[in-house]
Amino acid sequence: MKSRVLYRISSVLILLFDLGHSAGYPWSDPKWGFDTSAMRSTHFMLFGFSRSYWDFYVGFGLIISVFLLLAAVLAWQLGSLPAELMRTTAWTLMLSFAATTVLNWMYFFTIPIAFSLVITVCLFAAIVLSPKTSTRM
Repeated sequence: MKSRVLYRISSVLILLFDLGHSAGYPWSDPKWGFDTSAMRSTHFMLFGFSRSYWDFYVGFGLIISVFLLLAAVLAWQLGSLPAELMRTTAWTLMLSFAATTVLNWMYFFTIPIAFSLVITVCLFAAIVLSPKTSTRM
């Protein structure tokens, strides 16, 4: 399999991961028995803004959705660019998903663990299979 195909597969998996994450908004369900009212009602002033823990919880969740979308676009673009120009970026993206896999293992559950692990493997394989020098003119 060519590295370009693996980057594209990674991109689609990251996009699916992003959609799944975003679809889980607000990432809590009353059926779980967790009462979020304390998170919502406890406000504090921070640099002139009134915020709650709920604001941080939702805000960081949405930021993750944005960065997963960025990662999907980047993985897609890696499949089109000369390997020697993007090698450092490709390694950085792969290592970030390796770290995400570890964090998912520590704090979350099967679906995010599986997605981040498969994405990491695809990105690693794409890097290994990509040429060290460009054959394009």
